[in-house]
Amino acid sequence: MTSQNMRVYHRYLGFFLAGIMAIYAISGIVMIFRNTDFLKKEKIKTSTLPVETPLEEVGKTLRIRDFKIEKTEGDLVYFQNGTYNTKTGEATLKVKELPAALEKLTKMHKATTKSPLFFLNIFFGISLLFFVISAFWMFIPSSDIFKKGLYFTAAGIVLTIIMLMF
Repeated sequence: MTSQNMRVYHRYLGFFLAGIMAIYAISGIVMIFRNTDFLKKEKIKTSTLPVETPLEEVGKTLRIRDFKIEKTEGDLVYFQNGTYNTKTGEATLKVKELPAALEKLTKMHKATTKSPLFFLNIFFGISLLFFVISAFWMFIPSSDIFKKGLYFTAAGIVLTIIMLMF
């Protein structure tokens, strides 16, 4: 009876999560390339900072990692991919962003407790864990398929451990 119930739950939860799994797969693949320009479009963003913002604060305010001033000419401060006018407070920055739809997918994938999407991530993680456990109720433990499945499970665990070592 438990075996039959697990099969039913596994089947219908699998159908329900098929779309979510596809979206997570796509966003996961896109995130692998997040430190490259793959699929990104260049945009110009302008911001107005408080006038006379200390130069050491400009990078933090604009959320630029490894902010370094390249040169200063009069009121204009040049940094990688942008400028800051110390008199007007106007900052212009060239950024590369994913298309809006892909950006939303990656934000979903990276959701933290500060985002309402984290509930979806928790539900999805628990569902995947259920798939792992319920898969062992799909076949009779004494069957050849089940025994081969255990070998594949062990191989997956070993491969993961090897990959984590490097």
